[in-house]
Amino acid sequence: MHPESVHLFLNPAAGRGRAGKRQKRIAELLGGCGLPVELHLSEGVGDLERRVLEVVNAGATRIVVAGGDGSVHETANGLMRAERKAAFGVVPTGTGNDFAKACDIPLDWQQATQALASRILAGSTTRAIDIGSMNGRYFANGAGIGFDARVTHIARSYHWPIGDLVYLLAIFRGMIDGLASPPMRITAGDHRWEGPVTLANVANGPWVGGMFHIAPMAYNGDGHFDLMIADAVTRRRILGLLPKVMSGEHMGEAEIHHWAVTDVLIETEAPVPAHLDGEMQALATRFEISLLPGALRLL
Repeated sequence: MHPESVHLFLNPAAGRGRAGKRQKRIAELLGGCGLPVELHLSEGVGDLERRVLEVVNAGATRIVVAGGDGSVHETANGLMRAERKAAFGVVPTGTGNDFAKACDIPLDWQQATQALASRILAGSTTRAIDIGSMNGRYFANGAGIGFDARVTHIARSYHWPIGDLVYLLAIFRGMIDGLASPPMRITAGDHRWEGPVTLANVANGPWVGGMFHIAPMAYNGDGHFDLMIADAVTRRRILGLLPKVMSGEHMGEAEIHHWAVTDVLIETEAPVPAHLDGEMQALATRFEISLLPGALRLL
């Protein structure tokens, strides 16, 4: 391994297979930084995380991931588990690309790759990114418990090339299947909440599902999360709230509650679904969530 190499990690399946078709061109564009580019292809769920961990522990200092939020999630976990430190860059080739939006990374994958190569070539200063942890796993963009986790699970079952619309379709399917508003006990600093909740979202970035501006004020370098809680609501009310959530204009609605927090404990009587960066987690009744400010460096 060349000590100054740029290590490109790519999930060929990201973005319904778009990432795999673009891998040669991404590697060529990154080569414009003048450093060797070493390509690592993910072979399945968890493989990218394992490979990132291995190369960073072997001395790699520059990691680039080409993929969607799932690839960013695995990269963040590999970096956080590594004994050494490395900076990472992102080429968005996924479906939602919520993390890329949060970091103002161009959503055009060629433009993003060229900009990244230019920053590496110029030796630009890296940017500190806050990271969250929940029950032993790390997340870069957000954690969702309740309805949005169910929607994420449904969206993952669809393989149609319709981009962000897959999440909108999943919401309608989730409403047809029936709304659940489990009682939750939520503790965050001096804040307390107890009662039925449609969803609790711990936002490190402002977007979820590609098209939902769930926490317009969220910034992943401000040293806190934005906890969004939605009361139990009817199907009709969800339909009324959807356009506002998509535009980020829902903050003044009576059912929406917002706290700026650094640690959150969520407890439920029965197991409920949860996701981290759009990756489904095991059903649980207790979710311990903490912020690690500035824990990662973005190229």
